[in-house]
Amino acid sequence: MVAIKAHEAERTLARLDPAWRLVLIYGPDAGLVSERAGTLARASVDDANDAFQLIRMDGDVVAADPLKLADEANTIGLFGGRRAIRVSPTSKPLLAAVEPLLAVPSQDALVIVEAGDLQRTNPLRTACERAKTALAVPCYGDAARDLGSIIDEMVRAAGKSIDRTSREHLAGLLGGDRQTSRREIEKLLLYVGTDPAVREEHIDAIVGDTAQREQAILVDAVFAGKLPVLDLAQAKLSSEGLDAGVMLGTVLRQALALLKARQAVDAGKGVRDVVGTMRLPYPRIATTEAALNAWSSTKLNEAVGLLGNAILATRQNADMGRAVATRTLWTLARLARSGRPE
Repeated sequence: MVAIKAHEAERTLARLDPAWRLVLIYGPDAGLVSERAGTLARASVDDANDAFQLIRMDGDVVAADPLKLADEANTIGLFGGRRAIRVSPTSKPLLAAVEPLLAVPSQDALVIVEAGDLQRTNPLRTACERAKTALAVPCYGDAARDLGSIIDEMVRAAGKSIDRTSREHLAGLLGGDRQTSRREIEKLLLYVGTDPAVREEHIDAIVGDTAQREQAILVDAVFAGKLPVLDLAQAKLSSEGLDAGVMLGTVLRQALALLKARQAVDAGKGVRDVVGTMRLPYPRIATTEAALNAWSSTKLNEAVGLLGNAILATRQNADMGRAVATRTLWTLARLARSGRPE
């Protein structure tokens, strides 16, 4: 079996065993998947700008015609040299396209397959992990240590410096998606301009709290019953590697805060006065007032119960966490829309 841990990915890809002729790079961090696939593809050919050496294939096309991948992998390059084939992510099954290459690996080309968050029992992941000539590489959201390395690398490349306190502050504001984090750092460095060092005042002025902002969008969508917004927000947070239990916990905290506020309203206080005591960011004042007007204490108590049971379920079965979170959040959003449990 050739399966590695997430923390081993960088080192393993930098010293790729020649016996591995197919590399599956998968995970919820789509930005990191793309970055690692691109780095590996460029390192596997002599000229990454030569379309005969680095071949890009659309995942949907490969899924529709599985033999295309094997045909391309077994094609002999016209001018010799190393070749790499990079297959873009798709929601369609790719096992039929990959199986022939696991049975008879290409001797001429390295095949790199990008994929989303594959469960442990996913057939494509399982097949690649079991094959001696394939490597499966997981990509999860950046930990603080990884973000610190990325910050140091980009700041140094820009010819600037950053102290430890500022670095930790910046890392705490970035989300789990590698490409999003890089864009935020690039924007920060442009803002810093000719200053020789990145300081906390620069960071506070230009870098948005990506993770918290996205979670706020999710929470407000749930209690407003905005299903399309909820769907997009959950997909974004899941792609960035946010744990389902953490996601549900964020919604539970809001439900408890709304319940306490609703009880104050029931006791005779005005909605606006109660919301004023919650010290919310300005953009969330209106959405919280709307939620208090829409949700009764009874409904909020029911929401707290549903969320508590869902969090327990994710702890008991982590593999089902995403499905449990989706079902629970959609149930609450429908409750907000309909006024009755479903």
